[in-house]
Parts: sequence; structure tokens; C-alpha cells
Amino acid sequence: MKITDLNFNAIFKSAFLNEEDFADIFIETKVSTLLSNEGKRLEKAINGAIQGAGLRLISNKKTYYAYTNDIEENNLIKIAKGLKEAASMGVNEKSKKSAAFKPLNFKEKKPKIDFSVIKDIADVSIDEKLEAILPAVKYSWSFDKRVVQVNITYSDYKQDVVIANSYGDLVKDCRENLAFLAHAVVSDGERIEVGYEAAGGFTGFEFFDKNVPEDIAKKALERALTQLSAPFAPSGTMPVVLSSEAGGTMIHEAIGHGLEADIAGNGLSVYSDKIGEQVASKLITVIDDSSLTGKRGFYRFDDEGTHSGKNVLVEGGILKKYMSDRLSYIKYGYELTGNGRRQSYEHPPIVRMSNTMISKGETNPEDIIKSVARGIFVKKMGGGQVNTVTGDFVFDVMEGYAIKEGAVGEAVSGATLMGNGPEILKNIDMVGSDLGFGIGTCGKDGQGVPVSDAQPTLRIPSIIVGGKNQK
Repeated sequence: MKITDLNFNAIFKSAFLNEEDFADIFIETKVSTLLSNEGKRLEKAINGAIQGAGLRLISNKKTYYAYTNDIEENNLIKIAKGLKEAASMGVNEKSKKSAAFKPLNFKEKKPKIDFSVIKDIADVSIDEKLEAILPAVKYSWSFDKRVVQVNITYSDYKQDVVIANSYGDLVKDCRENLAFLAHAVVSDGERIEVGYEAAGGFTGFEFFDKNVPEDIAKKALERALTQLSAPFAPSGTMPVVLSSEAGGTMIHEAIGHGLEADIAGNGLSVYSDKIGEQVASKLITVIDDSSLTGKRGFYRFDDEGTHSGKNVLVEGGILKKYMSDRLSYIKYGYELTGNGRRQSYEHPPIVRMSNTMISKGETNPEDIIKSVARGIFVKKMGGGQVNTVTGDFVFDVMEGYAIKEGAVGEAVSGATLMGNGPEILKNIDMVGSDLGFGIGTCGKDGQGVPVSDAQPTLRIPSIIVGGKNQK
């Protein structure tokens, strides 16, 4: 049976408990490749395919979810009945309303933004993909005698989805995503430093027409070696300039997760109940835009079948809206923004970022550096942690430099940035006219999705820098 021949009306009718209920089905067919070369040898070569369906019932503002790799109609109807039974447990019979399900005339939604890849990754053999990473492996190990470990990773997937819901919406979509990562470890016998660089996006194999694997590896290697010979960073409170190349760790962690409606609606965000309030400097505008074609967080529809689009979350420092999904819309009444995403059919959709950024300003980035007498220039951020309830964060600096008398000086290693997201965002006093993107996989509630983050050059006039140099 073809997926589109399924009787969605029969499936949804079997799930309905109350007339206000919402139900949807997410059917996925996905092929993927993972190649990982570590220690001069191929450690992983995985080429696989999955197919399955996830069924969801939202009843009395609660979610009931089940998934299966058997997408025969009778099995899906059986699962739908199981969701209804689960939702009915503990519900007072008097409070139930007649579930008079009316047959739906499903209408296929068309994307508002479209994008086509040139070289379909499903048409590229695993041998060709291996050939793409081997030059980077060879190059990395011959780069410097202090290189002690290199991991070159290639991953891709092509995902075909069909989404239908009890409002009569029908969505068909195809997504392709590719990522190339280089991770280097170097040592001089006493110290060990790491460097990391990643590139990719919503793209086919044409990615390699514009991106040279050795160049990506070179950035990771140079980053690690620069830190290896660098003195330790100073500690204390000082100005910090974040480069547009730094990656969007700050925006993603310090404010991004806090603007997800499931977190904010549950009162677990420092930004809860603050729509219309000043939450950042007037220079700061925060946008989540899933319609940016080619970016790693691009999609035509989210995983609930809502159109992608540009959402201005903070404008001129004023909180305008949260990112939301269908459950947040039903539960809290938040505007539906198309941010319902899932890792696979085995996972229910939750609120997630896509391409999240601080918009560029009007100041020349060089003038921002010149404005600092003594501080730290962060060229590349590392990992970090944030408490969404309080906004407190700690971020590692992967590549940093001292600023002395308005000029970028020697590299420094081992720096961390510590502060409070809302306070830092309110204190940013210079925003550059540039904009740089970074890619990643965002983890939340046990599932990961592809995202990108971006920011211009930013000046934080005062932030705590943790370092081993006490001078």
C-alpha cells in the first residue's frame, strides 16, 4: 500500500476521545550515511535506511504518542485506538464530550519557500563519499608532528515525509542534509589542545563543489596549534568582543532555548511571561528563520506540517514572541510559528530552534575592536551550559586572543565566559555590520535536530572571564 493511499480518516476517527482533540501522523522514509575516520583508519561506515510512522493524540492538553515501523493501515488504526484508550484513563465520564468525528477532505499544502539540491545524495555511492573525506585525513596527519589525533566525519541523510492531521492538512516533503566535521587533538608533550571546525547545510553532494575538505581540516588544526603555544588567558571582569566567526553558541544557549514556548510556558525560562518587555539592549534583534534556504536549519515545513518562516522573537530589545509548536498553541495560546521538530518518527515533535541569529547592526567590526583598551577577542566559541530558569551560563572559548590598546594581540588559551544571559544581552553596547553562521546539532529531551546559529561582531563591555593567568 502506498503511504498516500492510507485512510487517514479511519486512523483519526479511531483516536478521537473528545471533539476538541487533535491528532496527527508523521510517516518517514530516510536513508543516511555516516563515515568516521579516526586514528588514520575508518572507524565507522554506516549506510542505512528506516521507515516508520509516529501517531500523536493531543487530548485535554496532554500528549499521547506511539510509533511503529509497520505502516499497514490496520496496525495504525490499532495504535490509534491504543492512544484513545490511554487518553481516556482517569478521565471523568461526565467531562467527556461527544467525539463526533467528521470525515475530512484532505488537501495538500504547498510550500511558501522552495529549494532544490543539485546532486541528490541518494545517487552518490558510499565509495564516492569516502573519496571526499580521504584527502582531509591524509592532509591532517601530515600537517604537523604535534598532531596526535584527528577525526574526520562525514554524515548525510535524505528524508521523505508525509504528515496528515485532523484539520485536514496533508504535507509531503523531502529534506536533504549534509555535514562535514574535522576534530583535531595536538600535544607538545605537556599540554593538550583541541580544535574543531564544521560545515554543511541543507544541500546535496554539490557541497563539495564549493567546499574543500582540506580547508575545513586546516581550520581545526590551526585552531588547536594556536592554542597549544598560547599563554593562559587572564581572569577577571573585562570587556569581551565576540567575533562574527565565533559561532552562535551565545545566542543559541543564552536566549534561544529560553524562548522556546514549552520551556517558557511552563515557567522554566527566565523569559517566561515577559512578552512586551525589554529583555535585551535596544541594539539587539533576535530572529529564528527556518526559511533560509541552504542553511542547516532550513525546512519547507516543520515536522507538524506548519509552513517555515521568519519569526522575529526580540526586536530592538523587546520580547515579541516565543517559538512554538502545536501543543504550545493548544496549551498556552501562543502563536503557531512552525518550530515543531523531531529527530525521527520515533520521537514526538517538540519546540526547537532552526536558524537562530542576532541581526547585524551598523558598526564597523574593526571599530568595535579599536574601542577596547584591554580585553579578550573570541574568534571561536566552544561548548557551554546554561540554566534556562535563571539565565546563568558558562561557555568555553575554543580560540581567543588578547586585545591590547585596540588591537588583537597574542592568542590566549583556557578562557571561559561566565555570566547571566539577560544581563549580558542588556549590556551589549556595540553590534557589528557583519554576520557569521555556524552549524550544529541541537540536543533536547533526548533527541537532536540540525540547526545553525549566527551573530555579528558584538561587544560586551563587562563580563567575567575565567582563566589560569591571575595577572
